[in-house]
Amino acid sequence: MKPNGGLFLKLAVQSIRNNRKFYLPYILALLGDVAAIYIMNALAKDSGVANMTPGRPNGYMYVNMFMNLGMVIAFLFSAVFVLYINGFLMKQRKKELGMYNILGMGKQHIAMVLVIETLLIGVTGIGGGIIAGITLHKLMTLILHKLMGMPVPFGFYICWDGMAQTAALFAILLAVTLLANLNRVRVSKPIELLRGGNVGEREPKTRWLMTLLGIVTLGAGYYIAVKTQTGVEAVMMYFVAVFLVIAGTYCLFTAVSIFILKALRKNKKFYYKTGHFIGVSGMLYRMKQNAVGLANICILCTMVMVMLSGTLSLYLGTADMVREQYPGDINITVQYLPQARGGGEDWAPFLPDAMLAAQTGFIEGQGVSISGVRTCSDFGFGAGRLADGSYTTERFAEGTVGSIVAITCMTEADYTAKTGEALHLRPGEVAAYGVDAPELTIHWVVPDESRELEETTYPIVRKLRDNPDYSPDIAQLVTVVVRDEAAIRELWIKQAAAYGEDASMMQWYAYLNVDCDEDTLRQLEDRYWDASADDAFFDGTGKWQRCSWTLRCDGAEDAYGLAGGFLFLGLFLGFVFLLATVLIIYYKQISEGYEDKDRFEIMQKVGLSHGEVKRSIHSQILMVFFLPIVVASIHIVFDFNMVEKLLTLFYIHNTTMTALCTLGTVLVFFAAYGAVYLLTARTYYKIVER
Repeated sequence: MKPNGGLFLKLAVQSIRNNRKFYLPYILALLGDVAAIYIMNALAKDSGVANMTPGRPNGYMYVNMFMNLGMVIAFLFSAVFVLYINGFLMKQRKKELGMYNILGMGKQHIAMVLVIETLLIGVTGIGGGIIAGITLHKLMTLILHKLMGMPVPFGFYICWDGMAQTAALFAILLAVTLLANLNRVRVSKPIELLRGGNVGEREPKTRWLMTLLGIVTLGAGYYIAVKTQTGVEAVMMYFVAVFLVIAGTYCLFTAVSIFILKALRKNKKFYYKTGHFIGVSGMLYRMKQNAVGLANICILCTMVMVMLSGTLSLYLGTADMVREQYPGDINITVQYLPQARGGGEDWAPFLPDAMLAAQTGFIEGQGVSISGVRTCSDFGFGAGRLADGSYTTERFAEGTVGSIVAITCMTEADYTAKTGEALHLRPGEVAAYGVDAPELTIHWVVPDESRELEETTYPIVRKLRDNPDYSPDIAQLVTVVVRDEAAIRELWIKQAAAYGEDASMMQWYAYLNVDCDEDTLRQLEDRYWDASADDAFFDGTGKWQRCSWTLRCDGAEDAYGLAGGFLFLGLFLGFVFLLATVLIIYYKQISEGYEDKDRFEIMQKVGLSHGEVKRSIHSQILMVFFLPIVVASIHIVFDFNMVEKLLTLFYIHNTTMTALCTLGTVLVFFAAYGAVYLLTARTYYKIVER
């Protein structure tokens, strides 16, 4: 009698019900991944987001950018995670499928059962995930727009396109897992299926080549992370370092761990104790399969902590970022040439006092009072650093080391106004940030001609601990503080002679604080652009190249939109990765529980007491469970420098805040990890002691 469709359905339902300890977390994880993808898809396509802030086009751009990026990352991760868990489930079910085959069901019948099971799981996981996503979409919208400082669109939005795309993506993913399962059944023999769940691991050999490779790759990744000096270097090298650390982590758990366990086994004082003997021997003989799981847990823990600490630091540092970028409510920048570049040029000096009078006169003429004014000026140019610690204006000359150096020059008066610290410089003396040598030497070389005009050496009487110029670290930063305007003009003339038409301009800044609200300030800005369109507005200010106005309130909105989007994405993906970490740990504990059950029963029969069994179990779980989080914490320590350099691209230089955010994230994650340990360890104990 051939099995009919009803029997296949009954077997599929019964199989899922009997194995609900395995399938329920899998379905819940699938449901959560589907909901996450749908929510991000809907947020990216919500038309209400695009229409709610006509004055802030960047708001919708940030939402769209972050959500599309999040969808790609979340789905790629979901694919790896689903395939990983599916492999675990099939391993646990080999005996059941082999029994079907022994009892007369052909492989095509087993395949039909697997097809129906996949359909049931897909309908439950995908359908339930979309329903959960639709339900939670509004809550996620509220959180996202709160973090980004944007108003929330009205109405209840259902993204039909997002629903179809999400369902299609996960249907394809489940189809891939089904094909993999069908292939496993096709190539296996019934006796192999019956014994598949009980096949033990041979003692792994010490892989010296992989051990060496793990040490080298991990060391190289750490070296890159520690030696990175600028934000641009961090962007360019971050994923290289990540790849090396991931490769090193897998090698570490696969080969180095075996080396360590064998070393512990040779230590007779440590090894010949009940708890250590059972734990070390159990881990050693199963390390081949343990290694990948432990490495996965370690990498996931690292990803969660890096994402959360980095995005939290960015968000909490946004106020500092805005304050550094926009010191005043109104920020005016004028670019000008202190003198003509060549003969015959129609040049006149820029008059900063006249420019300030024109600006303040206009503002007060509009009925807005000014509560504070600060002005300063500086200029910067690029240079290459030579091996002896000196600098050359031929940035790409042979013999330069590291990336391009950005040298900023300012007067002592401006430095004091910015920091409140007096330096008391004498003529010819400088204070400097970022210079390793005891004195500052600059070779004024004409680029592309390799012709040195002159060499200037300045004695550094004070090395600054903090950089007074908070530009993003797109290059190695050097800030030079000179005595007065005459000294800074002399520096400008020398760099202008070297760079010619490519010489940097001087920049004059005026930071104005005013007594009015943001709406009035924006109206004032609109009237300013109308008034300044008339050339007569700037009569008497001299000759300059460019004059710009920026408002702190506009910069703050943009900054919080960017930082809030990053934080939301970090929290969202962090939750997804944390969920995956918990489930991998859960399945690992169950798998090892069933494998250890018979072993501990035999040990009790040969005289091991119940208390000794429990202590040995506790020792083994602690050794396995906390190894990944300890290694992940070491990764975080070495990664800190790169994260800090990346944050400088956003004008965030607060090392203390970043360190506290990282420490807080690690401590909270340790607490959550400990809670997961208590929950999953109970499951392990129940299986082993049953």
